[in-house]
Amino acid sequence: MGASSKRATVYFDENLHQALRLKAAHTHRSVSDIVNDAVRLALAEDQEDLAAFEQRAEEPILSYEELLNDLKAHGQL
Repeated sequence: MGASSKRATVYFDENLHQALRLKAAHTHRSVSDIVNDAVRLALAEDQEDLAAFEQRAEEPILSYEELLNDLKAHGQL
């Protein structure tokens, strides 16, 4: 852990905790490193999703009914 690390208490499901400990031992990494990497990955995915939403913000909104009507009109339903 780096000098800027902060301590937190996290409660894991018993089976998940066991899996984390086994993975940590198998990969010679700490549980903290594995959890930090998983959280970084989840946050990066969130950032990608938000960027995609922002890029599509100007697209017209199509209601579910309009979508179904369009699919039917084009022979896809």
